Amino acid sequence: MNGPAESPDDGYERPGGRARIPGPRGAADDLDPGYAPQPPRTPRPVPESVPEPFPEPVAPPSHAVLKSLLGAWALAACSAEETQAVEDHLTECAPCAEEALRLRDAVGLLHPEEPLDLKPLLRSRVLEDCLGKRPARIPVPVWASPYDTETARLDALLQDFGDSEWHTPVRLKWFEEERRRSQRTTVAGVIGHLMTVDGLIATALGLDDPLGPDAPPGGPTARTEHFWNASAYPTTRQVRDPWREQGHTLVRTVSFAGRGVAELAVDYGNFALPLGDAFLERAFECWVHAWDIAEAVDYPYEPPSGPHLHGMIDLAARLLPGALAQRRRAGLAAPARGLVAAGAPGRTLHLEIEGAGGGGWDIALDSPGAKPSPERTVAEIALDGIEFCQLAAGHISPQEAAVGQHGDREAIRDVLFAAASLSRL
Repeated sequence: MNGPAESPDDGYERPGGRARIPGPRGAADDLDPGYAPQPPRTPRPVPESVPEPFPEPVAPPSHAVLKSLLGAWALAACSAEETQAVEDHLTECAPCAEEALRLRDAVGLLHPEEPLDLKPLLRSRVLEDCLGKRPARIPVPVWASPYDTETARLDALLQDFGDSEWHTPVRLKWFEEERRRSQRTTVAGVIGHLMTVDGLIATALGLDDPLGPDAPPGGPTARTEHFWNASAYPTTRQVRDPWREQGHTLVRTVSFAGRGVAELAVDYGNFALPLGDAFLERAFECWVHAWDIAEAVDYPYEPPSGPHLHGMIDLAARLLPGALAQRRRAGLAAPARGLVAAGAPGRTLHLEIEGAGGGGWDIALDSPGAKPSPERTVAEIALDGIEFCQLAAGHISPQEAAVGQHGDREAIRDVLFAAASLSRL
């Protein structure tokens, strides 16, 4: 069979017996007539990198510019670069440094200082939120909650006191026999006073008396004077732990006691209160004396929360008819104008308390057993809640109280003085 014709380029020999070096088809080599060797290529030189010129130094801001930034610097409104420039300048320029200090002080006045105390409602809100998620197995009675809160707030005030603060003079004030009375003691002495009077509740519950077996008979005044005079040395900060432990024990005991314990009588010497009212009374006195302590050490102290303050005001309003009758028996109030049978409507004064914890109360004027009657209202009094508490604590006199009043002036005077007579040492 005949194969395909071979191309001259397909052979390995050329005429003359010269060998051919195989290469790419169609490429020229040194046997081609028109071949001319190409000169070797010279590689292109790689251009050397040219260094960038150094930036020219920037001139620092002028004195006028830096002075104009002082206000923004005091408000912390400058950028990082501006802040650094201003602070470098202040180390060299005394007038600007003085101006910067004045501006910083002025900025501080724009933000009033807030007390370190927690807000009165914060504790209640936290407890309410926690109890909403996981109810307490043994809840604290509602009537014991103000005492639990106020003792905790006072303890928080005391926790950072040094020895000097514990011996800070405190003046306790109350109203007695138409006159304001006072007693000088110390912060430690006030806590001792609270502990000994809280002991009245402890003994009513069958707990240990903080005064021991030698506790004198009588009410808060006799017990307090016995405690103050029992030692030749002033009371120290060591009184804090037994006072606080006693408070925890009281709250824990009534929480486990169950129903009915709120009606247990607590003997105050010349009168008695149901246990529920006694806890409210102790909460009120704890707040008042915490206020005295805070004033002595020049520290702000907030009033109780609205619901707790309302309970304290309600207790004082319920005690007013009895206090008025006691003053009338002592000849310190006007005689009754119309005695009525117990439960029958009688002359009435309407007490309106404004602000947090406020409300309206009708006060029987002629007899504690009479029923207040809006139809037989002969006078009205309006007072701020905090001012009413100051009056009931004996911190202000009836003449000093800012009272809105209308109606029978004699009845108004008798009720205001009866409110002040609720106070005691």
